Amino acid sequence: MSDEPGLEPEQRLPVPRPPAEPAPVERFSGPPQTRSVELTPERAAQVVRQSSNARWVGFLTVVIVVLFTAIYWFYELAPLGFTEPRLDSESNAQQVTAVERGYNLYQANCARCHGKDGEGGIGPALHRQDKLFAHLSDDYIAAVMEVGGRYVCGNPDSLMPVWSNEGHPPGPLNYVQIEELITFIRAPSDQTYTIRDAELQEPKLDPVTGQVQTFKGWRDVDFKPAPGATPYPACWADEFNTASAAPSAAPSGSGAPSGSGAPQPTSAPSGSANATVVPVVAQGIKFTTTELTAPADAPFVIEFDNQDAGTPHNIEIKDSAGAEVFKGEIFPGVDKRQYQVPALKGGSYPFICTVHPTMTGTLTAQ
Repeated sequence: MSDEPGLEPEQRLPVPRPPAEPAPVERFSGPPQTRSVELTPERAAQVVRQSSNARWVGFLTVVIVVLFTAIYWFYELAPLGFTEPRLDSESNAQQVTAVERGYNLYQANCARCHGKDGEGGIGPALHRQDKLFAHLSDDYIAAVMEVGGRYVCGNPDSLMPVWSNEGHPPGPLNYVQIEELITFIRAPSDQTYTIRDAELQEPKLDPVTGQVQTFKGWRDVDFKPAPGATPYPACWADEFNTASAAPSAAPSGSGAPSGSGAPQPTSAPSGSANATVVPVVAQGIKFTTTELTAPADAPFVIEFDNQDAGTPHNIEIKDSAGAEVFKGEIFPGVDKRQYQVPALKGGSYPFICTVHPTMTGTLTAQ
């Protein structure tokens, strides 16, 4: 605008100024090639190669991820039944281990009262199918382990102590051992398990045959109670292991299977003709006579007198290798039984009470 004084406003309009010459200074100090935005042929080829490599890397990454997913799917979940799912396989392996450990715990702590194969004795039978069907559930056995035998039949004077270390007073077994013991008692009879050393967990070998010793579970998975039968049997106190027990008492997979040739408990009728009678008395948890004599190569009768009131006893005869030759019926005293023993070859045979292995003696067949 014009700055001359005395002019009217309309006369003070912008007026052109003479152009100013810029200072002669270079705007960019770098070389021309750095200011160029165009790609040289070499740079363009390099960009193309990098883009191609990136696409290949992405493709290979996708292929690897797809293959890993497929392999993991087959390995972990085993679809279409090709293999067993990994988690199921691990669970089954742990179940087998628990049963085998529970077997050792049972033999060390429970067999004395409940029998080697759960047949009963001082305590009730455990291998009966009518009990295993529902009565001897995981929760019930765990409760008995924690509070002792008073939980059974409501008997405050029960001889069974507390086994769980969480009980009052604390018992000798921790919760893992209790779980393993329950797993053994509830093991199915259609599976075979290995008897292992309690410390080393190595399979035990039969001293005679050299074969790995095995056992089967007690619970018959196909067992169904009779129509109208209650899944919870009456109190066991009057049962012990008498012949009046239910026919379903022996599990299909425990003890000596039918037809295996293993001796079964038998008793002879009173006054068997032409048979030598060998008297034996049990009193004070011991045999009053520990040296017996019987005829060789001929059947004979053992007249067994149990003088211990309310305490079950029997006679089990073994050979020199420890194999069972004869096993008499377990029954509580005061009572008598006559056992008909099959013919034995000449020699010495140790005999014991199955319920009380400290009761021992020697039978000589001659």
